[in-house]
Amino acid sequence: MAPTDLHELLRSLRVWAPGVTELPAFDPTTAPPTPLPLFTAWFAEAVAAGQVEPHTMSLATADEDGHPDVRIVMLHGADADGWTFGSHSISRKGRQLAARPHAALAFYWPVLGRQVRVRGTVTAAPSQESQADLHARSTGALAAALTGRQSEVLPSVEELRRASQEAWEQAQADPATPSPTWTLYRVRPEEVEFFQGDPERRHVRLAYRRTGFGWERTLLWP
Repeated sequence: MAPTDLHELLRSLRVWAPGVTELPAFDPTTAPPTPLPLFTAWFAEAVAAGQVEPHTMSLATADEDGHPDVRIVMLHGADADGWTFGSHSISRKGRQLAARPHAALAFYWPVLGRQVRVRGTVTAAPSQESQADLHARSTGALAAALTGRQSEVLPSVEELRRASQEAWEQAQADPATPSPTWTLYRVRPEEVEFFQGDPERRHVRLAYRRTGFGWERTLLWP
C-alpha cells in the first residue's frame, strides 16, 4: 500500500460512527468517591452494550533505560488492592517490571466512546496466588503458560508447534500442573482517569488521584 493510499484510507474512517457507537451522558458530579465502583459499572455497561473483548487492555511499561513498551493483555480482576493481569516473570514485561515496578493501563470501549486509564506501582503476587489464578483459567491458558519461553527468540514455527502440543497434552492430563514462572501482577492505582466521549467534542474527563487522605477527584480539559 502506497503512503498516499494509507492517508486516503485514514481520512475515510470515522470515529464513533452512528449506528455503531452510542455516546451516553456522563455527569461527573454523580461519580462515586473512589474509582473502582465507577470502573465496575462502566465495565458492566460495556459488556451489556456488546463491546468485543472489553477485558483486554493496553499495558505500558519501561525498560531499564526508561524506554517505553506497550502490548495488549487481559484483565484478570480488579478490587480494592488494584487491577491484575498475568504473565511470565522471565518475559520481557516481567523483566521490565522487576527493574521498574510501575505501569499504566488503558481500556478502550468504542461502542460507548469510553476510555479508562490507570497508573500505579506494580507488585507480584505470591506463587500460590499466581498458580491459583492460572489454574482457574482455561486449558488453553494453562497450555500457553506451560509452553513458556515467552519473548525468547523462536528458531522455527515447527519448534513452537511441538512445544505447544506437548504443553496441551500436559495441561489436559494434569490440569494442576504448575508453571513456576507464571506470575499474577497487581497494579496499585495512583491515578485513574475516566473519559466519556461527546458528539460535540465536549468530552468529559474525570481524574481520580490518590492522596494521603484518600482519593481526590478533578475534571480535566479534553
